[in-house]
Amino acid sequence: MRERVRRRMFPLIASVGLVIVGMFTSTWGPTLIGRSEWALPYDLWGTLIATTRLAHGNVGGLYAPPTGLISLPGAAVILLPCAALIAALRLSLAIPGPANLHPAVWLLAGPYQIAIGCLPLFAADALAERLAVPRWTRALLALAGACVLWSVCARWGHPEDAVAVGLLLYAVLAQGSGRKALAGWLAGAAVCVQPLVLLALPVMLALLPWRRMPGFLVRAAAPSVAALAAAAIANWHDTYQSVTSQPDSPVINHPTIWTSLAPHLSGQNVAAGPFRLATIVLACLCAVAIRRRWAGQANQDGLAWPSQLLASALWWIALALALRSFFEPVMVSYYPWPPMAVALVPAATLGWRRLLAAGLVAGGLTAAAQGPSHDYWIWWAPIVAGLIVLLVIAWPRAAALTPRRSMKAAELPAAQVT
Repeated sequence: MRERVRRRMFPLIASVGLVIVGMFTSTWGPTLIGRSEWALPYDLWGTLIATTRLAHGNVGGLYAPPTGLISLPGAAVILLPCAALIAALRLSLAIPGPANLHPAVWLLAGPYQIAIGCLPLFAADALAERLAVPRWTRALLALAGACVLWSVCARWGHPEDAVAVGLLLYAVLAQGSGRKALAGWLAGAAVCVQPLVLLALPVMLALLPWRRMPGFLVRAAAPSVAALAAAAIANWHDTYQSVTSQPDSPVINHPTIWTSLAPHLSGQNVAAGPFRLATIVLACLCAVAIRRRWAGQANQDGLAWPSQLLASALWWIALALALRSFFEPVMVSYYPWPPMAVALVPAATLGWRRLLAAGLVAGGLTAAAQGPSHDYWIWWAPIVAGLIVLLVIAWPRAAALTPRRSMKAAELPAAQVT
């Protein structure tokens, strides 16, 4: 255990720092600038209500009002330990507002959800270690990852996005280490927590032999099918409505250039489904591109991937995740985070200067995404441009992975995924 802690010291320090900063910016920080109300992530409260119901055995209440849960049940499952404490301490889950300026439940739920949201920091560090990134460059990677993660957990309260991306990164590490069955289960757990990672699965699937694809798909689908089946049996109507009908509000959130083309629903909402299907098709094209380049080396059963293949797979996964921001009809400030979190890892293989540049771009994007503008040329277009710049910076080059680094990566145990 001491050795594991030593190896993951940088993400551990970054996680503790993020919890402290996140709690400060959401509680004491606002009071220092004269605000009486804490700056809390309202989105978290509905998920907490759903999780508390689940902790009491009320599976049918996961999607029943007022939870507002539209993700798969895994988003509630990851909060179960926190919900059990909330129920034991009889803390109120009343929505923050003028009548509830300082909800005590945040002092418990806040640190917990930020802490579990730090999973991608550990996964990124494990991948960087596998790629033989120098130790102090990994420290910079942990710092950059924690900075861009603040928006997801501390500001908007969506730890499910962070946990899903962390599980996805561990799945890529497992697949790159020759553990394809474990990769399938980890990918399935990631999808069950937040389906946004579906965009990455075609790339992972493309790097498997044909005979291994059915088993991978079964493992990737099993957790979500089982969880949704349990929720649907308990409450078919609310489960079906929440999972299949996912309206977005361009009035509350940020419209994009595609908003006017999306099907319009009641209450000034638009349907995001058709555009998400198109995004999945584009992600499949990314999978075709990487398979044409790397199928020969990736399809060797039981063998670890070479460093350049692993870095290339991460880059293509970052591009696939970025497609959501490119083509979503309505955007929220934390949507650009997943491709940024993944792209920082291949950027780290290019040296600390390239990683520093990528980190500065990612930090600037995170700050810009918090802006209030609803003009897509002012808000959405710069976000897309910034993601493109980040992907260009992170593009893995063969020359960057020197023989010394590749040799060190090959010497790591193939089963080492933590």
